[in-house]
Amino acid sequence: MRRQTAKSGINPAGSGRALRLDPLSLPVSFNAHDARADGSVRHIELHRERVVMRRAVRGMRMAVSVRVCDFHGIALRDIDDAQMLVLVHRDPSLSIPLCVSTDPEEIEAAWPAWSRIFALPQIEDEATREPAPRRRRHNVIRARRPKFLVRRRRGNPLEPTKIHRDEREIIARN
Repeated sequence: MRRQTAKSGINPAGSGRALRLDPLSLPVSFNAHDARADGSVRHIELHRERVVMRRAVRGMRMAVSVRVCDFHGIALRDIDDAQMLVLVHRDPSLSIPLCVSTDPEEIEAAWPAWSRIFALPQIEDEATREPAPRRRRHNVIRARRPKFLVRRRRGNPLEPTKIHRDEREIIARN
């Protein structure tokens, strides 16, 4: 039986070097290393449908909620003397470690389990994957004509304008 805490109901996982999260015990809450955050720690809440990351940067606290379907998949990364399973996002700062172990059999058993739980693909070689192209921003207001031009009829550049030459001008004088 695990010891219960007031906030999450269980002890946060991943306190040491060996991070082992159980995919069948979601939701789970744990701390992970974040180089940009204050204290180099971010708090992660992992659910089946979403991930909530809480961190403070220069005293500004923030919480980022990301849907699981917005992640690319589960990737296997090699670190110094171990291997790590990572929930990969397009933005590398939003990628989340799921399992860190020196035992390759443990990693091979956990990889399909995480992939099945989140319904995401297993990414073989994450290092050779190209970054996604930048999204185009569509500014709807910029494409519109200004209001005063909407009232006026637009001219057709293919139609020549009418020019009146050699005609007498009629001026009404009082």
